[in-house]
Amino acid sequence: FIAQSKVVTDSLQRQVTIPDDPQRIVLGESRMLYTLALVEEGNPAKRVVGWPPDLRKFDHQTWQRYVQAWPEIADIPLIGNSNFSQLNSEKIISLKPDLVILPVYARMPPDSSSLLTQLAAAHIPVIFLDFRVKPLANTVNSLRTLGEALDDQPKAERFIKFYQQHMQLIHDRLAGWHGHKPRVFLQLHLDRNRDCCTTVAHGNLADMMAFAGGNNIAAGHFPAVFGKISPETLLVEKPDIYIATGSSGPNHPDQLQLGPDVTTQQAKASFAVALSKNTTLALLPAVKNHHALALWQNFYMSPWHLLAVEQFAVTFHPSLFQDVSPAHTLQEMNQQFLALPENGTY
Repeated sequence: FIAQSKVVTDSLQRQVTIPDDPQRIVLGESRMLYTLALVEEGNPAKRVVGWPPDLRKFDHQTWQRYVQAWPEIADIPLIGNSNFSQLNSEKIISLKPDLVILPVYARMPPDSSSLLTQLAAAHIPVIFLDFRVKPLANTVNSLRTLGEALDDQPKAERFIKFYQQHMQLIHDRLAGWHGHKPRVFLQLHLDRNRDCCTTVAHGNLADMMAFAGGNNIAAGHFPAVFGKISPETLLVEKPDIYIATGSSGPNHPDQLQLGPDVTTQQAKASFAVALSKNTTLALLPAVKNHHALALWQNFYMSPWHLLAVEQFAVTFHPSLFQDVSPAHTLQEMNQQFLALPENGTY
């Protein structure tokens, strides 16, 4: 039933035979739209016939912007809730996809093997891509596999070249430099977690901070990727730079506002309010001295993390990266890759 097929290697080093030009795709995460937008022309969801509602739930601004541009996106069937571990295999099979694309997570959900077994029995190929567990190691290969899978190689390779040039500049400058590395602390979801302080010790954003020349004070504090640092520990450690993540939109004045449709003024004001609400953070020298940065949470799960890495580099080593501008890089991405240009504050 497949007229022409090809073999691709996914992020788990599985060799998978897929149709030559798949037209019906199911995504295991709708926020994969961020990545599709970099490699597909026009509507990045034009081949998607099913996905979970995580984009609508966790990044409503992007959801609304894309639905406004391409109203048919609102009609894409849902295949479970926003948790990857609860994808509905019967629903997926009923959609008759040519290809299912799943994200690699730090821990695979318990029923993923049964999901794969059921999809295999229905002769539906599945590939895994990793943009979030080991993004620095796997992003380029994952982009290349995606480009091959969707017959989008030229645009995928253009973005890979763009990505590598920007990352290489940071790598090369720091490789030949032996000065002070600032001690940094990153708090996840400042607006969601009222207690202090959920952070990342290794992998993902921790790897990005290290790549950009930061000394993460959470490294070695716990074995898992994510964990907590107590308020007492944070005050004793006294990081030079404090970083928070958040992703609430302009309709949530009580939370940290970042991302599409958010103005710089809204982002700054909401960050100041969020910091002042937390008694521990208000005491940190880094916060008192305005060595504090807020970053869009959703950078952690797509090649868009390039912008986070640049912002880290500029913040940690301003004299070394005077000529690097994440805002200019986003402008270039808008011009060269994105059918729907980004307009917010990140």
